[in-house]
Amino acid sequence: MKENKSIEEKEIESWKRKLFWSWVISIPIILLMYIPMIFGVMLFEEKIMSILILVLAFPVIFIIGFSTLKSGFRGFFSFYFNMDSLIALGTVVAYLTGFFNLFWELQNYSGISAMIMAIFVTGKYIESKARGQAGREIKKLLKLGAKKARVIRNKNEIEIDISEVQVGDIFIVKPGEKISTDGIVVKGESSVNESMVTGESLPVDKTKGMNVIGATINQDGILYVKATKIGRDTFLAHIIELVEEAQGSKVPIQRLADKITSIFVPVVLGISLLTFVGWSLTGNISSAFGAAISVLVISCPCALGLATPIALTVGSGMGAKRGILIRKGEAIQTMKEIEFVLFDKTGTITKGKPEVKEIFVLDKNKNHFFEISGSMEKLSEHPISKAIVEKTNLKKYLKVNNFKILRGRGIEGKINRKEIIIGNSNLMKERKISLKDFEKKINGFEEKGYTTIVVSENKKVLGIFGVADAVKKDSVEAIRMLNMQGYKTVMITGDNEITARAIAEEVGIREIIANVLPEDKAKKVSELQKKGFTSFVGDGINDAPALKQANVGIAMGTGTDIAIESGDIVLTKGSLTGVVQAINLSKATFLKIKQNLFWAFGYNIIAIPVAVAGFLHPVIAEIAMALSSITVVSNANLLRRKRI
Repeated sequence: MKENKSIEEKEIESWKRKLFWSWVISIPIILLMYIPMIFGVMLFEEKIMSILILVLAFPVIFIIGFSTLKSGFRGFFSFYFNMDSLIALGTVVAYLTGFFNLFWELQNYSGISAMIMAIFVTGKYIESKARGQAGREIKKLLKLGAKKARVIRNKNEIEIDISEVQVGDIFIVKPGEKISTDGIVVKGESSVNESMVTGESLPVDKTKGMNVIGATINQDGILYVKATKIGRDTFLAHIIELVEEAQGSKVPIQRLADKITSIFVPVVLGISLLTFVGWSLTGNISSAFGAAISVLVISCPCALGLATPIALTVGSGMGAKRGILIRKGEAIQTMKEIEFVLFDKTGTITKGKPEVKEIFVLDKNKNHFFEISGSMEKLSEHPISKAIVEKTNLKKYLKVNNFKILRGRGIEGKINRKEIIIGNSNLMKERKISLKDFEKKINGFEEKGYTTIVVSENKKVLGIFGVADAVKKDSVEAIRMLNMQGYKTVMITGDNEITARAIAEEVGIREIIANVLPEDKAKKVSELQKKGFTSFVGDGINDAPALKQANVGIAMGTGTDIAIESGDIVLTKGSLTGVVQAINLSKATFLKIKQNLFWAFGYNIIAIPVAVAGFLHPVIAEIAMALSSITVVSNANLLRRKRI
């Protein structure tokens, strides 16, 4: 089946065709014009040659250049001029001098008009190629998706096209195969390479109940996966959509450039007209036409129009490759003004998953303590229970009788006819179990922000677990880098002050705002905005209002859909180093935009007076104009070398 081509690919092909035919026709024109000058040999009589050049130039200007003329002259009717307006007027006026030359003594610029259009088309082709290159990292993701799926239908295993997969289908993924679409593992164990989405090189272990992402690669086991998202709803499709949205958005500085362009074009038309009149007063009509055409051509603000979008496209492409999705272009400009970087705690700084941080066993019988704890907690689905089971890491579990969950307090049961109670301090007091030898340690754990879980056997305490939400591996490094760069780091959390302060101290955050209700997070962001521009980093549903309120919202891609939709920037890795990279990328991209606009404006400021003075031949003017666009494209592509 023939692969559908993207809009960018179709645009490149269109300009490539135009480029080919414009030069196929323009080269004979160049030969006709310059052979007599170089060799002093007249190939045809002057009038015949003028007619021949007019005939050859016609398809270049009016067929190959039709879209440019249409776009350019539309501005003369709507009074909303664009960069094509100057090229359209310049080439048509130059072409018409060929007709005037048949009746009056006047320099014939009709052949030059074809050359101007051919050079213009060449510049547009190079621009389209650059845009295509910049967006290629994103388009590669489309090709990464699986083409087929092996699903179970009516107890039979059949292979179908990926487009036929339905939500709820169970599909099988064998070792080395791509996961067909987003889903949840219902059977099997394996490790999955998710580097194409997260950028993490190490594979992620997957077991029953865990989510998998379409297009990631299964490593060593067979997985049975229930499809939860298909087509445009998948994570991969969502990433591509977000990045395309960013590339189509406008940075505030670009709006200023667009406004200047809309004023600049009529001003240039006026300068061109005055140039024509001024030169005409000297009695040299040929020079008047030449200078006026040069002014029109050299002033075409292609570089100005290209300066921002090409840098934004390159920057967003670089970001996508690193798991940084810039959803809104204006975030690139706003980011350089940021003073405060605000963080949600759970799932942003921390994993959102409890881990055993410390244990304390009084009689040093750690093995017995682990056997009792692991065997009991294995029967509970509570996240803290799972953390204890993971810590004890038992190969064999003891038999538990009369197991019971005590909601909000703990669990109880019997092992070898001994009564086992595991839970918080309140449960121990309720069951009159003495904590005398453990009070100092319990207080120490609580000061560190740990949840304390006490394990008792026949009313005697065996030991305690200190459980806390584990900090992500790279959170400390990311926040250290932000502090070094002079940003004020703040944690806004609904947790109590003790827990919040413990996490803040661990990662190096300088200020905490604790006990904040979900609905009040946006209010706290608003209060800090009075002191300076803020960026908020979050992942949950309750973070969405704060992400919207902040000057730049940074959503963790591992979070909820509503948080992702609320963010200006999305980090697919779910790593805080992405915040530092996003800031660095935004600054580097905006610097390129400023550099491009400087060169574009500077070029026009210098070139227009030279053209007015009659020192620029129209062809040289067009070559210079094309080179200015190529310079802007090349400068934007230098962004790829930037280390972020």
